[in-house]
Amino acid sequence: MRRFTQGFYGYAFALLVCLALAVIIVVSAPTGRQGQHVPRLDYAITVANYNRAVPQQVWAPAKDPADWIPNSNRIAKGADGTQVLSVGYATAPDAGDQRHHVMIVQGAEKPAAAFASRIANTDKPVGTVQIAGADWEKRFREDKNQRTLVRFLPDATVMVTGTADWPDLTALATTLKPQPKPTG
Repeated sequence: MRRFTQGFYGYAFALLVCLALAVIIVVSAPTGRQGQHVPRLDYAITVANYNRAVPQQVWAPAKDPADWIPNSNRIAKGADGTQVLSVGYATAPDAGDQRHHVMIVQGAEKPAAAFASRIANTDKPVGTVQIAGADWEKRFREDKNQRTLVRFLPDATVMVTGTADWPDLTALATTLKPQPKPTG
């Protein structure tokens, strides 16, 4: 055993063992994004806090779409100082095992058209669609691959935006329900 731990041959043998272990680790390590972990963040408290803080009707999903993961939520100040709620999701994996990001954004920022343009990254509507009996404006920013559904309400603007395709955005918009104002 002593001859493997001393001298040039001992050094070369130890180096060879280390290289072999490194090759085994590199070859056996998983590659790509298969099995990636997307953190799940509960948005219920953020939505409730927003609902308590603003006078307008607040909209939130009645149920998350199947295999979607809510992974971000926050209340921020809009351009005019009003509060803006954002709830983000990682969609279910598509055929290429790729997840997309979709976000619900709502606020009473004025002017509403400027607010929608800022969130959608475009001021150009590309059509409208009826979702659950309500009219939603469609916007698309090709260079960012960003699609946005915009619903202008009398006292607020609700948007569903992201890199997912139109059916995914529609699926999330369909789940949105008005939240009752907290009492007491």
